[in-house]
Amino acid sequence: MNKPALSSIPVFKLYGESLGWPTPDLLHCETISKRSREHHWEIKPHRHADLGQLLFVHRGQAELEIEGQRTLLGESALQVLPPLSVHGFRFSEDIEGYVLTLAAPLVAHLQAQLGQSVNALALAESYPARADGSYLNGLFAALQQEYQGHEPAREMLMHALVSTIVVWVSRQAIQRRSANQRPQRAREYFNGFVQLVETHYREHVKVEDLAHKLGISVSHLNGTCRELAGQPALQIMHERQLLEAKRLLTYTWMTIYEISDSLGFSDPTNFTRMFRRRIGISPKAFRDRLKVDQASED
Repeated sequence: MNKPALSSIPVFKLYGESLGWPTPDLLHCETISKRSREHHWEIKPHRHADLGQLLFVHRGQAELEIEGQRTLLGESALQVLPPLSVHGFRFSEDIEGYVLTLAAPLVAHLQAQLGQSVNALALAESYPARADGSYLNGLFAALQQEYQGHEPAREMLMHALVSTIVVWVSRQAIQRRSANQRPQRAREYFNGFVQLVETHYREHVKVEDLAHKLGISVSHLNGTCRELAGQPALQIMHERQLLEAKRLLTYTWMTIYEISDSLGFSDPTNFTRMFRRRIGISPKAFRDRLKVDQASED
């Protein structure tokens, strides 16, 4: 899968197109092959501003690129794609599966039903279907049939099927979380910290301020972060700034000064120093290398 050009990432309504939402329904369901065939089995990296997606692969192969990381689904699996996550696909021509797109109000409704402790639709995670492959395929097939039809109580049945699929996803997420065997309280603190970082990473707030918002000490927060993420709180904050810097350098034409300013640095020199310390090269060298790599792949 070629790297995207250094330009703004397109914001699609459905994957592969920028047309308006095609239906008054709060969801859209279709086979993977229906739209990907039109694009020669490859959907370039893009994102959705207010849509979440569930990609279910029943048979065949799917190569996914999510936030620059590539994953190969070679067995029956379900991939969660939250709003605003940058993702692209390449499918084998024998692919069998479905793409379920959920509008933001429906995502919020489902999340409210699940409860805030189960945030399965907000994380770009892949869940192997294993023995549930045929069961999930039947749910998606029934959903697509209802979506295309006009039977009585169509909307009620569609939402029931979607709810069943989302419950399956949430249970997989809970099992994966439980497998880590981490204290629930520590994970709640960590999740809260990550959410605060996502909200404030451009503001260069102090670790002490975020710990205070969580109601714990800095040492407690650092211990929790090291236990669950293998790094202290400040490093997690820096990693989030660095991820955004890489995305802007890769996918936009913003200048180094503009990127530095957008990330809350008072001086581009400080931004360049931080980037070089973490990556080993300057932001300009990083972007130049991307151009060379892209030219060699064309």
